[in-house]
Formats: sequence, C-alpha cells, structure tokens
Amino acid sequence: MAENGNSKDFILGALLGSVVGASLALIFAPKSGRELRQDINKGTQEALDKADGFRDTVREKGSVYTEKAKEKGTEWKEKGSEFTKKAVDSTSKLTQEVSEKTKDLAKDVTDKTKDLADKVKRDAKDIVKKVESEVKKIEEDTEEEAEEGSKEAVKE
Repeated sequence: MAENGNSKDFILGALLGSVVGASLALIFAPKSGRELRQDINKGTQEALDKADGFRDTVREKGSVYTEKAKEKGTEWKEKGSEFTKKAVDSTSKLTQEVSEKTKDLAKDVTDKTKDLADKVKRDAKDIVKKVESEVKKIEEDTEEEAEEGSKEAVKE
C-alpha cells in the first residue's frame, strides 16, 4: 500500500515537474507566439504520454503485487488449515489417551476396593469366629463354675 501511494506521488511529481520545466523552458526561450504554443502543446503531449506510461507501469506493478498478495493469502490459508488440522488431531489424541488412562485408573481403584472389601470381610469373619469361640469358652467355664458352685452349696 505504501509503495502504491509513493508511486502516485512520484507520477504526480514527475508530471508536474515535466509541465513546469517545459513551460519555463518555453517561456524563457526567444520564440514567436506560434512556435511557443507549438512547443507548449508538444511538451504537454510528451508529459501526457509519460503519464500514460507511468500509469501503465503502475497498473502492471499493481497487478503483480495483487497476484503476489493472493498467492501469499492462499499460502497462509493453507498453512493455517494445516496448523488447525494438526491441533485438532493432537487434541483428539490427547483426549483419547486421557480417557483411556482414566478408565484404567478407575478399574485399578475398583479392583483394589474389591480386594480391600474382601480382606475386611474375611478379617471380620475371623474376628466373629474368635469372639464366638471365646464366648463359648466363657459359657463353658461359667457353667462349670456354676456346677461346682452348686455342688459346693449343696455340700455346705
């Protein structure tokens, strides 16, 4: 964009410089009115021809720069699409890995919880059996002591 503005300024400056230069040369040259008008017309025509040449050059360069801008835009769009695709693929892969690891972790926790529950259940059964055995032993001991106490009471 800045080059386009500079080109316009250059063309305008060249055109004005040509007109002013030609006009000054004609004014200070010792010629008749007819010759002077012919020279002014000739200078003006030359300036217009140069301006047309500059205009064509600017159009050509503008077309070249427009084409380059379109090519770069297409290139950047493709790179952006590739980057987006890679990001989506990476995110999908990461999500899948995290999901699998979460499932594995949940299974491990479930298995360990079951194992622990089974161990607690077995330990509780063992404790209940020991308590029952102790209660039975205490009952037997109490019965024996009661019988002995009854026998002693009967003796007395």
